[in-house]
Amino acid sequence: MALIVQKYGGSSVADTESIKRVAKRVVETEKKGNKVAVVVSAMGDTTDDLIDQALSIDSNPPEREMDMLMTAGERISMSLLAMAIHAEGSRAHSFTGQQAGFFTDARYGAAHIKAVRPDRVKNALSLGDIAIVAGFQGINAKGDATTLGRGGSDTSAVALAVALGADICEIYTDVDGIFTADPRIVPSARRIPSIDYESILEMASCGSKVLALRCVEYAQRFNMPLHVRSSFSRRPGTLVVPDGIAPRTLPNLD
Repeated sequence: MALIVQKYGGSSVADTESIKRVAKRVVETEKKGNKVAVVVSAMGDTTDDLIDQALSIDSNPPEREMDMLMTAGERISMSLLAMAIHAEGSRAHSFTGQQAGFFTDARYGAAHIKAVRPDRVKNALSLGDIAIVAGFQGINAKGDATTLGRGGSDTSAVALAVALGADICEIYTDVDGIFTADPRIVPSARRIPSIDYESILEMASCGSKVLALRCVEYAQRFNMPLHVRSSFSRRPGTLVVPDGIAPRTLPNLD
């Protein structure tokens, strides 16, 4: 049995049919005998839509209120995914960043994680349930909601994986892993089967948008293996590990 954290981005949960597809994949992972925690982003363009609505009301909205607004998107996707998993016959509990124990500094819009104490997530997993966590968000010392900035859900997933002592953190996106170039622009781009942290950090610093820089830095600091793969296919994806070679102790990666 492995403990796996899966993160699904906005394109993977863009609509209800996509959420149902993700639910099937999560339940399949659980039925293989694994404990599964899931981190989700907001559906599709929800975050951008919320920003547009805010700016249409106030061209310079208060940062605190923006973070209160921004956390709404992930709350929608996490609860809908929990319902979809229930419809598949498994049990799931959804948690906001606050409920999942994500404590951050006081910076609104680009907060840094100071600690993760996922007691309620651990309890759900111990009961045999699937735990679903809203990515991109936490709570500061004042008790206010905070957001982690762009790519924050990736960082949430890695931080949760570390706090839970997970075997691997799977990052699901709309491409089949990490490529030598953007395959949507360069048809001859090749998938990289495995890569080390330093190389992916260099790619991220040069503008690669597959993984957020802070996410990789967090994974490197705690030696958390990452598996970047597509939620739209069953292809292997790309492993991000300390020396670029997958250790034999990783769970079965179908």
